[in-house]
Amino acid sequence: MIADAHNDLLLELAHREHRLGEKNVFAQTWLPLLEAGGVGLQVCPIFVELERQPEGTLRDALGQAASFHRAVRENADRVVAVRTRSDLDLVESGERIGLMLALEGVEPFGYELWGADIFWELGLRMAGLTWNRRNPYADGAADEGGLSRLGRSLLPVLAEREIVLDLAHASPKLYDECLNAYEGRVCITHAGCHAVNDHPRNVTDQQLRALADRDGVFGLMLHPIAIDPERRTIERVIDHLEHAVDLVGPDRVCLGSDWTKRLQALMPKPVPPDGLLPPGLDVGATIDGLTGPEDFAALVAALRARGWEDERLEGFLSGNLLRFLRESLPA
Repeated sequence: MIADAHNDLLLELAHREHRLGEKNVFAQTWLPLLEAGGVGLQVCPIFVELERQPEGTLRDALGQAASFHRAVRENADRVVAVRTRSDLDLVESGERIGLMLALEGVEPFGYELWGADIFWELGLRMAGLTWNRRNPYADGAADEGGLSRLGRSLLPVLAEREIVLDLAHASPKLYDECLNAYEGRVCITHAGCHAVNDHPRNVTDQQLRALADRDGVFGLMLHPIAIDPERRTIERVIDHLEHAVDLVGPDRVCLGSDWTKRLQALMPKPVPPDGLLPPGLDVGATIDGLTGPEDFAALVAALRARGWEDERLEGFLSGNLLRFLRESLPA
């Protein structure tokens, strides 16, 4: 089984449903791809595209949440929304694919903390404060600051609701501040190792160790921006994985794919200045042989060839993330 901590599939579902007027979208697009790849759990972040901010932020976010619930409702015999620990029972037994709602940036809250209550009721169980850029709550990876006063006020609200805090797009200062201030569980859903590929979106050895000290998990991103724009190979993916394992052990790593090829083909967008893409790298770029969840088998084969077997392999593919969520989600 595969458990994936990050896939922006809600962008495609919402675009096809609300812009193109298509029906039964999840069953005809992402569901067969997830099934082909053996995905048992998929974290589905809401990400509001930058050209829709700030005016359309809340409306766009709610549209993606509506698409999430439509996907679950229309495919109830194959899918379950993961809100509590007990919802993972159907996932771990293989009876349903679990979909869990997340936020990649809390811009939909505006300047009001009650937005956390609305989205929690919609099923939000994981949230990153930022994308790469600064927002009213905090600074992202393309900036240098940390928490704002409003951001400091939001953290206890999220912790009270047992929302996992995702530090994937945090600036270095924000990363440190959240580890120190947040009283709930923390993770990184999708990034790489800075020591293997020097990039602002990747985390340093010190940051990885600090995450492990907080009992968090590190999701390895399967995109060249994190892995290596010059060496876009599965072998290089495993280099990142093994570096992280050498630092924090095999129980702290999981998958955070961040597939973008389909999205860029359907909804091509210019790269914003704070997208942090190296020159010549396309948003929809892929690792050779890994274009979507249907290709997870190629990653598993390469891992086995590098000596990954049994509990260590299963832990990376699903066990570590499932254990982390079972410990973190509301009862």
